[in-house]
Amino acid sequence: MKILKEGTYYGKQNSEVSFNGILLSQYKYTVEKTAWHYHENPYFMFVLQGNMMDCNTKTKTLCPSGSIMFNNWQEPHYGSKHSEKASGFHLEFQKDWFQNNGITINLLEGSQRIENPRIHFLFAKLYREFVLSDQYSEVSVELLLLQISEALGEIKESDSKNIPDWIIRLQELLHYDTSELSLQYLSDQLNVHPVHISRAAPKYLSASLGEYIRQHKIKKAIPLILDSSNSLTEIAYQTGFSDQSHFNRVFKSYFEMNPSFYRKNLNKNL
Repeated sequence: MKILKEGTYYGKQNSEVSFNGILLSQYKYTVEKTAWHYHENPYFMFVLQGNMMDCNTKTKTLCPSGSIMFNNWQEPHYGSKHSEKASGFHLEFQKDWFQNNGITINLLEGSQRIENPRIHFLFAKLYREFVLSDQYSEVSVELLLLQISEALGEIKESDSKNIPDWIIRLQELLHYDTSELSLQYLSDQLNVHPVHISRAAPKYLSASLGEYIRQHKIKKAIPLILDSSNSLTEIAYQTGFSDQSHFNRVFKSYFEMNPSFYRKNLNKNL
């Protein structure tokens, strides 16, 4: 089986930045299906365009635009492209990066698609710093990596708790239900009292219910913003905001800029 060394991926490399034990790169995926392989370092793939499928010895995971997939070092897998165009942003760690920063290397294990919306908007910030690559980007990237590691640690700690079945169903509703996600709607679907949902959610979601829903809407908006054919008004509607003004306010609260400025910075790199 082929071993891919540091910074090596299937496809055409657009750009790459490396410092202090981490490597950031962007690739256009040109191969319809790769050979079975594994990487010498753990890495994340943030799908910027198109649809990808990541396949390991246990499962096949569809990764549409906006998905974040983690593959651990020496985890056998192959990838396949399911759209004409596809590209991705990679975050790769040398294994001693974790030790040097006081982070357990077992923060994530195996291969898995990351669903938590907080991780998604942190990766969106990370990608923007990668594209900007100015004198402030290196320290910004290092800070974002620590925030990502902290968020992953909180998720792992939450997963280790005895999670009620209704919390798992709640997460499925928040991630995949396209209905208007009001507290009453969630209560009706779960058959759980609204007050109990609002009180229990922060314990298992690491955020209030309202904050988690806003984060998830932003998560859905990010890949739509990267596609310049979508107007911001259309994106606001598709992601469940009341109007573009509401979308702009929530987006700016997370990114300290409006979505049009974020898009302007990034589209030149796609």
